[in-house]
Amino acid sequence: MWTHRLFAVLAALCAISLSACAHGPQARVASNGPTPTLIAGGLAQAPSLIEGDDSDDVEIRAAEALSQRSTDGRANLPPNELTRDLLYKFLLAEIAGQRGNVRLASKAYMEIAQVTRDPRVARRATEIAMYGRYNDVALDAASLWVEVEPDSSAARQALVSVLVNNNKLSDAKPYLQKLLAADKSAIGPSFLQLNPLLGRHPDKNAVYLLIRDLAAPYPEVPEAHFSVAQAALVAGKTDAAGQAARQALKLRPDWEPAALVNAQALQRESNAKALEFLQGFLAANPGARDARLSYARMLVAEKRIDQARREFQRIEQEAPNNADVAVTIGLLSLQMNDYDLAEAKFKRALELNYRDADALRYYLGQVAEERKRYDEALGWYGKVMAGEQVVPAAARYAFILAKQNKVAEARTYLQGVEVQNPQQRTQLTQAEAQVLREAKAYQESFDLLGNALDQQPDHPDLLYDYAMAAERLDRIDVLEAKLKRLIQLKPDHAQAYNALGYTLADRNIRLKEAREFIEKALKLSPDDPFILDSMGWVAYRMGSLNEGLDYLKRAYSQRPDPEIAAHLGEVLWVQGKKSEAEQLWRSSMKDHPGNDELKAVMKKFLN
Repeated sequence: MWTHRLFAVLAALCAISLSACAHGPQARVASNGPTPTLIAGGLAQAPSLIEGDDSDDVEIRAAEALSQRSTDGRANLPPNELTRDLLYKFLLAEIAGQRGNVRLASKAYMEIAQVTRDPRVARRATEIAMYGRYNDVALDAASLWVEVEPDSSAARQALVSVLVNNNKLSDAKPYLQKLLAADKSAIGPSFLQLNPLLGRHPDKNAVYLLIRDLAAPYPEVPEAHFSVAQAALVAGKTDAAGQAARQALKLRPDWEPAALVNAQALQRESNAKALEFLQGFLAANPGARDARLSYARMLVAEKRIDQARREFQRIEQEAPNNADVAVTIGLLSLQMNDYDLAEAKFKRALELNYRDADALRYYLGQVAEERKRYDEALGWYGKVMAGEQVVPAAARYAFILAKQNKVAEARTYLQGVEVQNPQQRTQLTQAEAQVLREAKAYQESFDLLGNALDQQPDHPDLLYDYAMAAERLDRIDVLEAKLKRLIQLKPDHAQAYNALGYTLADRNIRLKEAREFIEKALKLSPDDPFILDSMGWVAYRMGSLNEGLDYLKRAYSQRPDPEIAAHLGEVLWVQGKKSEAEQLWRSSMKDHPGNDELKAVMKKFLN
């Protein structure tokens, strides 16, 4: 940033009559060059006045510099005589900067500017203070710069930036108005810079009101309305944001950024309205890729997976080498059980050098596992070496081994995985406990989790898993104690309430208390299908068959889980709808052969 030659520091004195110049490879900062952008947001590097001149007669040249008139087309500059005090302050400023004391450098230049009233020195003081983020000095320096050079747009820009940094929006307003009016040919781009400049201000409503006032004289400028829309959206004024965005679109119907802001405003009211708007905009502007991407993501949020995938496929046609799009299509296809397309897209993303290759290997392992191509799945999972998928991949690898009756090998594999932190080791322990649980080694699973919990007695995940292991051994006392401790640690843990309530309901004991626990869970997570199942089950146990049926149907429609199917079928059977119940059970058994819950309920009612 600063020169390392003292003689060059002295030569800087002559630069007071020249435009400030950058040190090294930086371009010169011309005082009367092309009109800069509206926003002067601070410098990445403070420019140096030092030219690197090794003149032996520094004082003579500095004196000439202080007294000469402008040669760059600017108005006459104030004549100044190089005094001993000025020379000292110049040296102090540059040496302070060289030694990293930017505040002292900026204050020294400020003092020189106050004495000389030279706009170039005021600019220098402003730039250094802004670079050092010394807003108090920067405000004084920028104010002086505007005072001594009132027609300089660069000075007004710097002052606006400093005023905003000092949270003085009202003081910045007249300067912003002048900057906007200064160049009508660049009025649109100038408005587009307002929100980035003012966005740091904490009072979002004040920013909105300021931008609205600044935009008022320019009703025919679409960017002015767009800037208002952005500020209104940030301030939480959804109606105003939508109104301004639609006005921008009226002036410029194909403008995608305005369409996106309008969609965001509509989305805060409802996804359906946002989707309807974007659908119409895309019909008129089929090449609007960002709008289509936003539309596709909203479809995913609405669980309209097939439609979302079609939109992403259309985006892919326009951007065939976009790995992110390929991955998204792959994930949507995986969710739709379209394993052929999912595999093709994940492999394509690998070819395109997707940034997280290990995640793709994990997804490819999932595809192979769903197809029951277990050796291939093991190959993909085994290649996951880093990233967030290391532990999930290791767990899936072990689960496949366990399915092949290689429980001991699965446990050995999990114990040998290298971990980056204790949390990963805990997750692997949980996976090992699940391997044991699925192998019906319930006591071993319970003991393993108990040992881990001894080391971390208040670990939420271990508390929950240990309670579930206790349930398998009919240790309701342990289950209740651990789940209540978990609730004490995490009062918003919906699954802890649900597990406690369901366990009591399933055993047909303390049903009123069970329902209270499940109601708390449902309040915390109202759309969770497993909690809906629990509510249906406890209602059934308490004799409210119709209420129970409603909850169970809702749960099954969201997630056709075999356990939910077992519960729903039992309620249907008890209500006399035996053929419907049997059909449900048998259909679920085809998708989940060997499920213990289904086997038990079918044995109870069909045999």
